[in-house]
Amino acid sequence: MTTLVFGHKSPDTDSTGSAILWAWYLNEIKGGDAEAVLLGEPNTEAAFLLKHWELPKPRIIEDVEAGQICVVVDTNNPAELPASINDADVRAIIDHHRIVGGLETKGPIDMTVRPLACTATIMVDLMGDDAAKMPDWAKGTALTCILSDTLEFRSPTTTDHDRHVAEQLANDLGINIGDYAAQMFAAKSDVSAFSDAELLRMDSKEFDLDGTKFRVSVLETTAPAAILDRKDSLMASMGDVAREDGVDQVLLFIVDILNEEATLLVPNDMVKAIAEKSFAADVSGDAVVLPGIMSRKKQIIPNLKL
Repeated sequence: MTTLVFGHKSPDTDSTGSAILWAWYLNEIKGGDAEAVLLGEPNTEAAFLLKHWELPKPRIIEDVEAGQICVVVDTNNPAELPASINDADVRAIIDHHRIVGGLETKGPIDMTVRPLACTATIMVDLMGDDAAKMPDWAKGTALTCILSDTLEFRSPTTTDHDRHVAEQLANDLGINIGDYAAQMFAAKSDVSAFSDAELLRMDSKEFDLDGTKFRVSVLETTAPAAILDRKDSLMASMGDVAREDGVDQVLLFIVDILNEEATLLVPNDMVKAIAEKSFAADVSGDAVVLPGIMSRKKQIIPNLKL
């Protein structure tokens, strides 16, 4: 049976690229039969990754069949995975997020969760000496994932090891990190083709806080004005998205990569109270700037308070 390798819903660069990278490893190094698949359309930066390195877009699946052999990357949260994931045969998890719980496996599995900024960094480590056998497109995929998840080393999740691995990959490829990251972020910032609802779901995680369910959405961009120009319509769409997704509130953080700050849209009193309690913010309108806030994983979700 072919092993399916996939990350979370709303695939970003690391979720997309790491699935492709690990499927290559299982096939070419381990002699297996693996296929990278996606749980949704890749975001604009992940699409840039596929185009730049001339990679075919993995097929998109809705669910997994009972007994399907799987490797899960860049998440361990059942809410971000296919509905039937606990009926599948998950053989491995490679991740860099907190352990959520709720996944059930058919037996003991290989599980690697490390406090690094990017799943692809972990994969390069797990490959060991075999990482040197990666073709250029695989090295480029890993580099793109690391630069994306670290926001070119600006994110507080960045470790010295992430930087070291990225710099080594860039050196092997003869790539200038600053120039390449600028191309990546330009692609990520072009969201003109997406509806408000698509933007609110594009890079989001569901999070339960004391029984209140949130969709915590982050849009990382070098052109925040293009998103803030749509502020009114985005806030008007939040209620419909929340109802459709079965959550109580959508929180949208627009991360300005270059200025290293986030703007939180404030559509109602609940979000106003959350901003004030969670980030010691002084909220006086329908948006608030949060200096230094860059990471959902490290700075946003851990600090959320009702």
